[in-house]
Amino acid sequence: MPAKSKAQQKAAGAALSAKRGDTPKSKLKGASKQMVDSMSEKQLEDFAKGSTKGKPEHAG
Repeated sequence: MPAKSKAQQKAAGAALSAKRGDTPKSKLKGASKQMVDSMSEKQLEDFAKGSTKGKPEHAG
């Protein structure tokens, strides 16, 4: 399921980076900190992929 907003997509991308070991978990903030522990790598990939065109900055 793709993200509904740009903010969700960015958070999922940051969490995916940490899950893969590219970014330290200590650098994560907010939603991405929760996502890294509660979602699988596949779920994060699905959430982070896709175009940001036409998506709102924040889900309302």
